[in-house]
Amino acid sequence: MVFIAALLSGLVFGLGLLVSGMANPAKVLGFLDLGGLWDPSLAFVMGGAIAVAAVAFAVARRRSVSLLGTAMRLPSARQIDRRLVGGSLLFGVGWGVAGFCPGTALVGVGMGLAQAGVFVAAMLVGMGLFAWLESR
Repeated sequence: MVFIAALLSGLVFGLGLLVSGMANPAKVLGFLDLGGLWDPSLAFVMGGAIAVAAVAFAVARRRSVSLLGTAMRLPSARQIDRRLVGGSLLFGVGWGVAGFCPGTALVGVGMGLAQAGVFVAAMLVGMGLFAWLESR
């Protein structure tokens, strides 16, 4: 049942990315281009997502198990450290250069976008490099 819930959640998330236009790198780059022809529409998409997530996390913090009976595993770290800032900067630069984040890149691969495939390949190499460095 957990697998089916995860699959359905991923499908709804991907559909939301498609409907909102966030899977379109040109639209994302238009949103990030504050000095050019700025497209503010994605700010509303992100604002809505943050509002829904804030409610969901507030409810989740009060629970010890999920609706499916699995343990709730919420992040416990509260400090802002060098690794968090560095990772955030790397994420932002990658998003700004490519117009993809990990979620939208996977949707792009499903749409057959070649640049999304390159992004996902680079992302997997980066994840592997991180895991290798962490294990040392």
